[in-house]
Amino acid sequence: MLETLSTETLEAIFDALPVDITFVDGSDTVRYYSRHDDRIFRRTPAIIGKKVQNCHPQQSIDKVNEVVADLKSGNRKFAEFWIDLKGHRVYIRYFPVKDKAGKYIGVVEVSQDITDIQKIEGQKRLLD
Repeated sequence: MLETLSTETLEAIFDALPVDITFVDGSDTVRYYSRHDDRIFRRTPAIIGKKVQNCHPQQSIDKVNEVVADLKSGNRKFAEFWIDLKGHRVYIRYFPVKDKAGKYIGVVEVSQDITDIQKIEGQKRLLD
């Protein structure tokens, strides 16, 4: 059984992860973003409460709508993209968020700089 965590603890957990996290609710409204200093895609508090479509360049809105619709409908279990940005490889993934009954309640975007991860070779064991 899970113990209830405070909002402050959950935010601290998300901010400690080496990924950018943004949550958009079931009505396509931005409700949360992780606030660590090393975000790839900067966010400001003004984004909270905005429609996700209003947070992207005009030329990408059709793709945003397609991805969100596919996640809502279950046509996709996830969506992923990768781009080169300022000398870094950025991996961007979108996952549907569902309640315990399986009802869609939103989408979470997870972005990560994978430049150094792509260089990994061999093994490194814990505490090596």
